Amino acid sequence: MERREVVNTVSGATVGGHVVQAGSIGSVHLHHQPPAVPRPRQVRAPHGPFVNREPEIAALGAALRRVEEGGLGIVVFTGLGGVGKTELIVKFTEDHREHFPDGDLYADLKAYRHQGGVDLPELLAGFLRALGTEPPAVEAERFTAFRTATAERRCLFFLDNVEHAAEVRALLPARGLVVVASRRRLPALRTDGAEVRRLGPLSATAGAELVRGWVGSGRGTDGELAELVELCGGLPLALNAVGSQLLDRDNLPVGRVVAELHDREGGLAMLEDEDNNDLGATYDLVYERLSAQGRELYRLIGVHPGPFVSAGLARAVGVERAERAVGELRDVHVLDEVLDGDEGEDRYRAHDVVRLHAYGRARELPDRAALLAGVVAYYRGRASLADRTMAPKRLRLQAPSGGELPGFPSETAALEWLYAERANFRAVVEEAARQGWHGEVWRLCESLWLLYHDRKLYQDWIATHRLGIESAQWDNRPDAVVRMRNQLARAHLDRKEFPLAAEQLALATEQVPLVADRQVVGVLYETDGLFCLADGRPADAVERFTLALAENRGDEHGEIVQSYHLAQALIADGRAEQALTLLAGATALAEDTGDNDMLMKLPLVRARAHRALGQLDLAVAQAEDCARRAEERSQYAKEAQAHTLLVALAEESANEELAERSRERLRQLAE
Repeated sequence: MERREVVNTVSGATVGGHVVQAGSIGSVHLHHQPPAVPRPRQVRAPHGPFVNREPEIAALGAALRRVEEGGLGIVVFTGLGGVGKTELIVKFTEDHREHFPDGDLYADLKAYRHQGGVDLPELLAGFLRALGTEPPAVEAERFTAFRTATAERRCLFFLDNVEHAAEVRALLPARGLVVVASRRRLPALRTDGAEVRRLGPLSATAGAELVRGWVGSGRGTDGELAELVELCGGLPLALNAVGSQLLDRDNLPVGRVVAELHDREGGLAMLEDEDNNDLGATYDLVYERLSAQGRELYRLIGVHPGPFVSAGLARAVGVERAERAVGELRDVHVLDEVLDGDEGEDRYRAHDVVRLHAYGRARELPDRAALLAGVVAYYRGRASLADRTMAPKRLRLQAPSGGELPGFPSETAALEWLYAERANFRAVVEEAARQGWHGEVWRLCESLWLLYHDRKLYQDWIATHRLGIESAQWDNRPDAVVRMRNQLARAHLDRKEFPLAAEQLALATEQVPLVADRQVVGVLYETDGLFCLADGRPADAVERFTLALAENRGDEHGEIVQSYHLAQALIADGRAEQALTLLAGATALAEDTGDNDMLMKLPLVRARAHRALGQLDLAVAQAEDCARRAEERSQYAKEAQAHTLLVALAEESANEELAERSRERLRQLAE
């Protein structure tokens, strides 16, 4: 049996699953837009001195004038990694924030890119939430919702690590300034009115000015500084790294750094720029001047398949003094782009040039495979801990893991951590599959169910579970194959891809004779029941949930969950009195066993049963009970369902005060 079901109404039938959850919230939100909207400030502050970019600043200024006239401005900066595209854009944003009263938003497309494609609907969902708009459940509708949300706003949108013009076109707002950073030339965007400019390396004069801004005018001759700039390829990223070490060592002559750079051979061929300036030597020098723990963390960057690292990950794989190592790499600009998680854990991203060099440093390590295995074990262990924190009674095939890792203080903290790590999770699952670590793959997928189910990360959900199915097959675990196919079927059911959902259920059913655990078989009946409800066949749903309940006899939580589903089917089939009798028994069992998650959910179904019987006062009381419990547990989706029902009940009973109170709470939840 799976958990965290939501309940909605489709064509008069009450259904389990997630068929119209966001839509029902969204419909209320659209009709009752709050007067005050968020003003996101997502673009980070610049790091330090800034030189030699006057033409590019002028191009941004021209685009800004078009925006102030009510139009759309698009500026694209292309160039080498580390040439300063990001610093240029954040500097402009910092200096012109008053021109964007509705906020500035940032998206790193690399974090959303998997196997060549970008999860644009998920990216837009983040933008919409930042702007105070609940993203539609139907992914295709998010594009029009985004254009609607930006029609009357003046925002700046920074799209980083773009690879294709089509990615930009899909993310264009109705109004505002869009600034793009890319390593690839994107001339096709000129047809969309974009100003496309190639950002070149700093000249010797400008680079020397930048370094003198850090170290002062008394260190290094003009010739030495010019040579240092040349050896760093004129790239601010490389100059930052070397300049930070000059700052840390007051007695280190510039000439000595230049001599050491001259003495070193290549590095990775991937680090050569168009003028054959080898940056490998620059980062070799930076790496070798790090402390022992700094070098350990640097190698971890080269091994880790995901885009973000944290002190928690570093500690888990054996990096000594992990926080100090993170600080050291930040000081020399190896780690950047601090991402603050809502759960309180900071994450850091290394520039692609650094990651390439770190990969070169790590690939010959004799213990590289062990280090990678440690990364995978960390994510599997913490995912298991988060899963058990959120749903301690949920059916699991895997034994507990991660006991040596830090846990989570609350269900909300666990979910927020999973969400903040979502890009890392997909990368880790894919790398584990490439390594043939099949048991790790399907176990990770099992633990990620609540994340994908709650946050609707459909592309990640589907991609990881396809790998999970294959890995469970290789691992000779028919029960895990059933679990993976069932969880994948739920994603397709959520997206109303009914033929694909039916296909996965049929393939899972083929494995049933090989499965001894009847609760695993019960999850198939459960999903099939949800399918029947969505298809408008409540009588068939009653039959499926009855079978699921039978398979869960003896497991108290399983009995409660399947009673919850069966009651929904009974209501849809016109048997609300029978549903209330069933719910009374389920509620008593939940109270006896302390099943707080189901004690939160059950009142909502009872409210629907009372509504079907015309008992509106009782329905309101039960819906309010659900809303209160959901708010206490920070279960915002369930709370929104309760308030959506309360709005409908208030309108039916002409209780305008209740209706407005619930509408106001829905507005707050949407924000």
